[in-house]
Amino acid sequence: MAGRLSFPRAKGGPCAEGRLNQFFSLLEQPYSPPRFRDLSVSKLNLLLSNFRRRAADALAASGTVARVAMNLRPVYSSWGGGNQWLTQTARYLRGSGYSVRFDLKEEVDCILITHFGLTGRTSFSLEELREYVRAHPKVRVIHRVNDNDVRKQTGEMDRRLAQYDELAHHTVFISAWLRDYHAERWFDIHRPNSVIINGAEAGVFHPIGSAQWKTGEPFRLVTHHWSDNWLKGFKVYAEVDRLIAEKELRDVELWVVGRWPKEIQWRAARTFEPLNGAPLAKLLRQCHAYLTGSLWEPGGMHFIEGAQCGLPVAYHEDGGGIVEVASRFGIGFRDDPGAAIRTLRDQYAHLRTAVLADPPSGDAMGLSYRSLIQQVLAGAVPCPASASEKQPEEARPAIVG
Repeated sequence: MAGRLSFPRAKGGPCAEGRLNQFFSLLEQPYSPPRFRDLSVSKLNLLLSNFRRRAADALAASGTVARVAMNLRPVYSSWGGGNQWLTQTARYLRGSGYSVRFDLKEEVDCILITHFGLTGRTSFSLEELREYVRAHPKVRVIHRVNDNDVRKQTGEMDRRLAQYDELAHHTVFISAWLRDYHAERWFDIHRPNSVIINGAEAGVFHPIGSAQWKTGEPFRLVTHHWSDNWLKGFKVYAEVDRLIAEKELRDVELWVVGRWPKEIQWRAARTFEPLNGAPLAKLLRQCHAYLTGSLWEPGGMHFIEGAQCGLPVAYHEDGGGIVEVASRFGIGFRDDPGAAIRTLRDQYAHLRTAVLADPPSGDAMGLSYRSLIQQVLAGAVPCPASASEKQPEEARPAIVG
């Protein structure tokens, strides 16, 4: 019938499940205009949403490890790091035999929640989550904390995170820096928690075929951001652009990918439209080092994509969660990014060896979330008593600042 999708129905056999997982793997790939030339992004998203819902129901009927709901919906185009985490984690779980949905319309075993700042762009609200937990006391909630007020420059984000966390059986922070930040304000460090560092898709962001800098060649820096928020490091990038334009930083190139504040007028930088997936990874591999001036970043995905492509990192020392990862294979700076870039170039061979030996890993991230879900559902991770009930006022940690 025109306008309808057909697919092999899962009838309990592993081959049927395998075929459906192959479909899911394909559908979670970033939007590619050549592949879907005649479809708009909105129509494609609707088509994929309908397909995933029907396919998920078929896969669930055949038997799965567990049923997981996530509170965001994937965006199949260039977007922020939270969306990259979402699509990658959903794909990894499905490939491991879990069914994944992005709503609470059916019964699930585990709910994995995270946040897109204060935009409210979630597929179900806090109140809907609270009602679902109350109606399904056996469900387990894992809360991925990926933001804070100092990053957002607001007074609302920390409070919202604390409200969601009242329902959590386990809390995941995307960096130790972020965990410590919230522990100083509202999070009770004695509650079940862990740190899972972000990672990018290993089959896309890899160093094979990456450029290697040689003395006498221009040293090519790159940075990329979907957000045009100044806190992403644009003062640093503008300063490096000035240093290059005024010959204070010689034999250095700066590539800027994505979006930037409209006030910036680039003088020497080479600019590119927003990219994601394979086209972005291909561009990153043409460069020699990654530059991030992002401040108080809870975790970050941009520099991780660069690092997984084999690029040592120049990073701001007030980069928050970036520092604990990038310090393994990078050079930090505070007021003088030019000096850090020169040092990184001088130590390039050593730092490139370091990032190739110990890069971030999307595979490790996916395995960590799968393992955590498995432990929580199996009861290995202690669950707070009455997590589905509102805690007494005196038992709830205070929110400071």
